[in-house]
Amino acid sequence: MIGVAGTSTVKGVDGRGNAGWLQGHATFYGADQSPAAMGGACGYDNTFHAGFGAHTTALSTVLFRGGEACGGCYQVACDYHLDPKWCLRAASVTVTATNFCPPNNNGGWCDPPRQHFDMSVAAFLRIARPGNEGIVPIIYRRASCKRRGGLHFTLKGQSNFHMVMISNVGGSGDVKAVSVRGSRTRTWVPMHRNWGANWQSSIDLRGQRLSFRLTLVDGMTMEFLNIIPSSWKFGQTYSSRSQFS
Repeated sequence: MIGVAGTSTVKGVDGRGNAGWLQGHATFYGADQSPAAMGGACGYDNTFHAGFGAHTTALSTVLFRGGEACGGCYQVACDYHLDPKWCLRAASVTVTATNFCPPNNNGGWCDPPRQHFDMSVAAFLRIARPGNEGIVPIIYRRASCKRRGGLHFTLKGQSNFHMVMISNVGGSGDVKAVSVRGSRTRTWVPMHRNWGANWQSSIDLRGQRLSFRLTLVDGMTMEFLNIIPSSWKFGQTYSSRSQFS
């Protein structure tokens, strides 16, 4: 499996010594959902191909931040002190944000200002017992994303409409800004977020070697030079050799 997997032990999830953790609630996706369905509002075609494995989550409005949270990692623990019946004590899981949990504007769990995680079943069962409860109290905090290999850049679009889907991002995982430089344009041109993890170019990139400059939400910036050859075609994915840490 690519990405962070497994359960870790957390001190203080019994309600004592939880400095740096925030409170929220969690539910889980349907057990029969495929990886292709879990990329949702972030636009990942398949969470396994994107590098995230099975431990993924949808986020409520205040956490999703209009798609800026896509690819970010969170350490989540069930709050045993509040719900000892369903929570696993001192267990946590690291999940990647890949989808949006929409509000129903009628007091639902994903309505603002609630901080809610709608997790994959695989991730949810790392911190809670199976049963009919469905909703558990949690504590959570941001976590560093540990990825295998480099970033993935998938070219999308047609004709002179060009987008790139960026996935398998390490570090904080959530991308704040992207610029592209073509071998003919020679200058960095800002891209804008079309939706989720898909970034749109304002210039024609056809027939050029492409470089990208990414800035994460935590301010870390890296340049990925000439990682896409001039012979690229829509639908192709290229990986970088370097990675955020």
